[in-house]
Amino acid sequence: MYQGTETRHTATAEICERIWLSIAEKKLRPGTRLKEEELSEVFQVSRARVRQVLSALESDGLVTILPNRGAFVAEPDVNEARDVLHVRKLVEERIVEHVVARVTDDEIAQLDAHVAQERDAAASNDRSATIKLSGGFHLLLAELSGSTFLYGILHDLISRSSLISVIYRRTELHDCGPDEHESLIDCIKARDNDGARAMMHAHLQHIEDDLDLEIEDTSLRDLRQVFG
Repeated sequence: MYQGTETRHTATAEICERIWLSIAEKKLRPGTRLKEEELSEVFQVSRARVRQVLSALESDGLVTILPNRGAFVAEPDVNEARDVLHVRKLVEERIVEHVVARVTDDEIAQLDAHVAQERDAAASNDRSATIKLSGGFHLLLAELSGSTFLYGILHDLISRSSLISVIYRRTELHDCGPDEHESLIDCIKARDNDGARAMMHAHLQHIEDDLDLEIEDTSLRDLRQVFG
């Protein structure tokens, strides 16, 4: 899921989106260098615009910028993947506790509507929307928890875990699942705190179990080939 483009300049947002989708589709692998001059040529924008794009992607955890070396697709290792997903379980179990305790009928309707959007995106094979909505569901829960602290932590964790998932997942596209989201909503509707926490834990565990951390790197590294 890529969450960061909506409030940025349109050109910056569109380029961020294309780079993110290329990562999601495994065309760009971790460690790939993102050369300013190539991106400027590929997207027909100034190098100043490219630097804005790379800075935005860095702030979202998708790119690493190294002094005197340039920008690279972020390269989370196995230990980081495990740490991020472990912390996500703890944070999101706490989030659903808050949601169960305070959620209103109108907010439950929001969750139902969000899952309906997820299903529509999957049915129409809209990859961009699917990526955004999958992570967006978890952020919506964090918003409904009423904790700005937990929301801020989760935003960073989702950006990192989404990158980890699309890089190492065995299938082409990471979709964390409207069916499991709907089951979680059922627990929330029933005000079943233990059930909601267990469902969230299992849901995130399924994502972790589907990682292939020994995947062979056979992707393209030439930016002209990726975006041409």
